[in-house]
Amino acid sequence: MHEWFQWSSLGIEVLAVGIVIVSIALGSLRCLVRLSARDPDAYPAYKALLGRSLLLALELLVAADVIRTVLFDLTTRGLEILGGLVLIRTFLSWSLIVEMEGRWPWQVAATKTDRVGGRDDWRPVRQSTDGFNPSNRRSVEIPVHSATHSGDIACNP
Repeated sequence: MHEWFQWSSLGIEVLAVGIVIVSIALGSLRCLVRLSARDPDAYPAYKALLGRSLLLALELLVAADVIRTVLFDLTTRGLEILGGLVLIRTFLSWSLIVEMEGRWPWQVAATKTDRVGGRDDWRPVRQSTDGFNPSNRRSVEIPVHSATHSGDIACNP
C-alpha cells in the first residue's frame, strides 16, 4: 500500500508536467496557425491557454505534495516544507489569476450574469465593485445578453 501511494504521488506530478508540456506544444502550434491567418486574438488566446494549464498544474503539484507529506513525511520539518511549497504555489496561482483576469481571486468578476427563469434571455446583474465594504456600496450594470438565430450569444449594449 505504501508503494502504491508513492506511485500515485509521482503519477500526479508527472501528469502536472505533462499538462504543461502538451499545452505549450499544442498551444504554440495553434497560435502559429492563428497568427498565419492574421487572427488578432491569437496571442491573448495563447496566453489564456498557458495560464489555465499552469494553474491546473500548480493545483496538481500541491495535491501531490500533500499526499507525499501526510503519508510519508509527517514530521515538523516535512510540514514546514509543505507549508512553504503551498505558500509559494498559492502566490503563483494568485499572480496568474491577476494576470489573466485582471482581478484578485476573491473579487467578484464584473461579467457574471444570472439566468432568468430558464428562458433564453439574460438580465442585467448589479454587483458590488468595492469588495466587502458595506459603507461604500457601488454597483455596475452588466449588459443584457440575448440568443441570436444561430444559437450564439450576442451583447446588446
